Amino acid sequence: MRRVIFNQKGGVGKSTITCNLAAINAVKGKKTLVIDLDIQGNSTQYLLGKKVTDSDKTIALYFKNCLSLSLFGTNSNAGLEHAIHETPFPNLYVIPSHPDLEPLQARLESRMKVLKLRDALDELTGFESIYLDTPPVLNFYSHSALIAADKCLIPFDCDSFSREALYILMQTIAEVKADHNQKLEIEGIIVNQYQKQANLPNQLVEALVAEGLPVFGSMISPSIKVRESHSVSMPLVHYVPKHKLTNEYHALYAEIHDI
Repeated sequence: MRRVIFNQKGGVGKSTITCNLAAINAVKGKKTLVIDLDIQGNSTQYLLGKKVTDSDKTIALYFKNCLSLSLFGTNSNAGLEHAIHETPFPNLYVIPSHPDLEPLQARLESRMKVLKLRDALDELTGFESIYLDTPPVLNFYSHSALIAADKCLIPFDCDSFSREALYILMQTIAEVKADHNQKLEIEGIIVNQYQKQANLPNQLVEALVAEGLPVFGSMISPSIKVRESHSVSMPLVHYVPKHKLTNEYHALYAEIHDI
């Protein structure tokens, strides 16, 4: 199963949600891959403890190879396999991001390479689950991820601007589904930074549910433990396995997987 975590609004917790759901999946014994397509590389640093400076050991190599195909048949899929890094956590792997993705983007778009990531993942074997972290904008890389994925998870941070952006986002996903990926489904909206004692978050969530949108009942509270886990590069299931926030992620994971 391939899941893309996507929202065109920044600061909604995409990388945190990606890495923590992937870490729980790995703890359950499933070989899991995170692909970091955001040039900021937050998922990369969260799981590896550092950015990867050598672009030939990142997802950038694969996209470079997509642009260097020749009559002699350069194998771009080899670049994807070469970029897989083992994290310190059992069953959890990551393909890092790199700043070289930025200058590559215009060339990839002009050469119409938006289907290449899907093709590469179709050839990649050995992983039960793949999580795709995306940039906070609909660009070549997020578009590629939506085309390559089976399911889309949408983080929502209980902000009135986020609600307005949500409708545009869902229309974007519908267009990608219609044009490029018939199997793509919105798996659900993940309510992040949820303060149940505050009026606005409750009003916003109630409005989304009333409209029939697929809002998960398991919501993620704000906590300093998230920043602490970032600083030590340990997903919550490893950093604070008994914490309330970790339990919320377990509940969200169980809801997503109908456990």
